[in-house]
This record gives sequence, structure tokens and C-alpha cells, in this order.
Amino acid sequence: MKHFLWRTEGDVGVVTLNRPERKNPLTFESYDELRNHFWSLGKSKEVKAVVITGAGGNFCSGGDVHEIIGPLTKMKLPQLLEFTRMTGDLVKAMRHCPQPVIAAVEGVCAGAGAILAMAADLRYAAPSAKVAFLFVRVGLAGCDMGACAILPRIIGQGRAAELLYTGRSMSAEEGHAWGFFNRVSDSPLDAALITAKELAAGPTAAHAVTKNMLHQEWNVTVDQAIDMEAVAQAELMQTGDFLRAYEAFAAKKKPVFQGD
Repeated sequence: MKHFLWRTEGDVGVVTLNRPERKNPLTFESYDELRNHFWSLGKSKEVKAVVITGAGGNFCSGGDVHEIIGPLTKMKLPQLLEFTRMTGDLVKAMRHCPQPVIAAVEGVCAGAGAILAMAADLRYAAPSAKVAFLFVRVGLAGCDMGACAILPRIIGQGRAAELLYTGRSMSAEEGHAWGFFNRVSDSPLDAALITAKELAAGPTAAHAVTKNMLHQEWNVTVDQAIDMEAVAQAELMQTGDFLRAYEAFAAKKKPVFQGD
């Protein structure tokens, strides 16, 4: 990878945004590469969970002011739409890859960086974490990369509205109390890796269905959701992992899942 670091620890993949001298801002190229990478994970059988973090004590400061914001002021609408659709596609790719994605957040987590954390399935924070949806600070709306749809579902409409209208920072403590962060830890990367490895050792086919249903069921009635879940569970009851779990339970052993 040219614009971020990628490593695997067993069946867990780790994305590290790696421009620490600038608090890991994004560029046109890194947006594109991240989007393509998350789309490619949909085809991976080796990677079963993903952690995304930043180098140097910060998560991500958002779009690079000089490499993105400046050039955007000189573009025409077709070019601007190409850019905004690409950035939105990154969120789609994170949401549609079958692996659970865990964000490990330290320090600055602003603008598009806040969106990346928001788009993850789970979020762990260091006490130093400060999350800010800064779009209003540059004269733009809070409706960026799905924020007006996703953020209210995580923390509630009123709280999301305040953050998106004001662009103020949300502390780690506040984010935890509001449900944005699942956990606050002195070492969020270590905590995220522990959880990712636990998930990777679990029934990963079932995790993929859980992730898919969590997103799909936003758009249906409760009755429709119940029907969708009935089909999903019935299909999973035909998997090897379901049988392994039963056989392990009967033998009073811990199941060893294989993801099929």
C-alpha cells in the first residue's frame, strides 16, 4: 500500500493511517486506495476482522487542507461530485465488507477521520481522543459521507445534530457516555486487537450476516426485519459452525469455529 500501512496478525488485518507528522490527514489518493482496499476485503477469505487506527498518537485529522481543500475550491461541479461520491464510496466499502471493522482512536479524530471512526462497527478510544465533525468550520454541511444518516443512529438525533451544526469536539468520556465509543482504554489498539481476534475466532459467516442485517434493517419495517432474520438464521442453521457448536456443547467442550 502506498498511502497507509497494512499488516495482518493471523486472520486480523490492521490499517494504519501513516502521516503522523500531519496527524494522518487524507488525500485524494489515500481516499481512493482505502476505498479499493475495503472493497477488496469482500473477496478475502484470510482476513476475518479489521482494525483501523492512526500512527503517532492521533487517528486522522481529516482531509488535507493543502492537498484536498485547496484544490476543491478550484473544481467545477462534475469534478466535485466525482470526489464526494468517491469519499462516500469509502464508507460504503467499510459497511459492506463482511468483516467487522474496529476503530482504535487516539488524539485527533476530525472531519473525514471522524467519519471513518463512525463507519466502523465498533469504536475504542484512548482518553485523549477528541472527535469533531468539522465540516461546518469550512462552510460545508454536516451531511458528509453519510453522517446525517449514520451518526444519529449511533448517538441519537439531538446529539448528532449538535455535533454536526457546531463542529465542536466530543471527548472520549462524552463519546463513551453517548454510545459513540464502545470502550475507553489506555491502549485502544491493544483492546481493539483483542476483540478483533476474538471475533475472527468466532463464527465469521454469522458475523457477516449480523453486520449485513444491522445495515439492511434500517430501511424496513419491524415485521419485514423479523422475516429477513428468519431467513438469515434458517440459512445459518445449515452451516458447519452451527453443527460444531452443538456437538461441542453436547461434549461439554468449547466450539472451534471455522467460518463455514
